[in-house]
Formats: sequence, C-alpha cells, structure tokens
Amino acid sequence: MPALLTSLRRQGIFLLWVVLGCGLAFAPAHEAAAQDTELPVLFDARERLPRPDLSSLLRLRILTTADFPPFNFADQTGRLTGFNVDLAREICLELKIESRCQIQALPFEELEEALANGNGDAVMAGVAVTAERRESFSFSRPYLMIPARFARHADRDLGELDGNALAARTVGVVNGSAHEAMLKAFFPRAIPVLFADQNALLDALKDNKVAAVFSDGLRLPFWIAGEASANCCRLYGGSYLSETFLGEGVTVMLKKDDDTLRDAFDHALATLSRNGRLQDIYLRYFPHGLY
Repeated sequence: MPALLTSLRRQGIFLLWVVLGCGLAFAPAHEAAAQDTELPVLFDARERLPRPDLSSLLRLRILTTADFPPFNFADQTGRLTGFNVDLAREICLELKIESRCQIQALPFEELEEALANGNGDAVMAGVAVTAERRESFSFSRPYLMIPARFARHADRDLGELDGNALAARTVGVVNGSAHEAMLKAFFPRAIPVLFADQNALLDALKDNKVAAVFSDGLRLPFWIAGEASANCCRLYGGSYLSETFLGEGVTVMLKKDDDTLRDAFDHALATLSRNGRLQDIYLRYFPHGLY
C-alpha cells in the first residue's frame, strides 16, 4: 500500500502524519505526545466565514441527549450540561441570539424524527454523518474528531509504538468495527483477535489475554482511569484519526435545506476555534486531552 510520510513539530511535540491510499492516520510519534491537550485545528485560521442574518429567526431549538457524559448529561442539580451543551450556548452567544436559544434533551433514538418533523432546528449529540443521513439532513463542518487508541496491560512491556512494535502480536478489536478495518490497514503485521463487543474486548485486556487492544479513543481512556479497570492497563502510543474509517467527526445535524442556519453554525464554530473558546470548552471536559 502506498504511503507518504510527512513529519512536523508542533509546540515541541513531534508528530507523524501517515497518508495512505485508504485514508489519513494521525499519530504522535512517541507515547509522550499522547498527553498533548491541544485540540487539532479543523478550521483554517485565515478563513472568515460570513455570519448570516438571523434577525427573522424566532427561536433556535437545539436538541441533544442527557445520558452521554462528558458530551451531554444532567449534573447533580438536574441542569443540562456537557461539552456539546456548553458549546451550543457559546454558539448562541457568538450569533447574538442567546435570548432565542433553547436546548432540549431527548432520547437519542428520537432525535432524527424530532428534527425531521420540525420539533427542533439542530441536533448536537454526536450523530454520525452517513451517506444515508445526508439524503435527509445537512451537517455543519466538524468541530471535534474522535480518535482511535491502543491500550496494553500494565504487565506487558511492548516497547515504543512504531510500525514494527505490533508485528506478530495479538491485538484485540471488536468484530466488524471500524477499528478492526483500521488496524488491518495501518498495522497489517499485527494479529487481530476479534471480540463480539466492547465489554468482551476490555475483559480480555484486563485478563491479559491479548498484547493490546485497539478501540474508541474516547471510551478507552475513561475505562482505564475508572474503577472497572482495577488499574490493570495503560494507554499505549498516541491517537489515530482517519476520516475513511472513523467518519467525518462530530458535527451539528440540521434540516436538509436550511443553508442559512448551517452557515451560521459554521461561522460560529470557525470563530470559536479562532478565538480559543472552543479550546477552552474542550479542556473543561477533556482536561488531559483526547489526542
């Protein structure tokens, strides 16, 4: 498989970009880089997206959920909060429509129908962008990418993670997942061990039955840091991003032909990225970073 390797140095951390024919993978070149708390820039700092005129907008109803921390959840007082919720409020401030903004939580499975039926104007709940959904909805530009990560058992010394580190080693992945396909594409010398679901995968890692696992870079760090792991395991290497395998990232889902509102969200997100407010909200909920 053809590969183009390019390197760069950002804030003293050496990163490796691997561009393959099947997609783009982004990974720190050594484990220390996994502690980087910078949010990857998804907007061109030189680009100035116009702010549409929203004077005729009576209200903006943003739909989310209340059961997916740290993105959307109810705090101890019952107040809706989380990364997406705080970002939604900041977007409304940037668009100068905060008095007309409403944020409502619904069960995840009801979000698409509510938006399609006019019971909401936008969805900020991590709904995946798919070709099928694009037939019915439009999406803002992505404002966050969810990486893939490796983890190893604490008793295993696998050395520095590079192109040869996992050769002939067992790596657990969920059967049929994007992570299985991504592992086979980027680490063809590893030996995939397939598991039915995430719980079985993590149990195998905890019991030291595989050298490493390759999984969701959001849930894996939380599991390792939580009580369920019993301090068994460690993150291994850095973060990997691939639009081909992991999708376009976290976006705002909108009605199909609502170009004005989509452009308004893009303007607000680009501005918040440029002025640092998006980074501030990100660090509020991901203080150790995802990347």
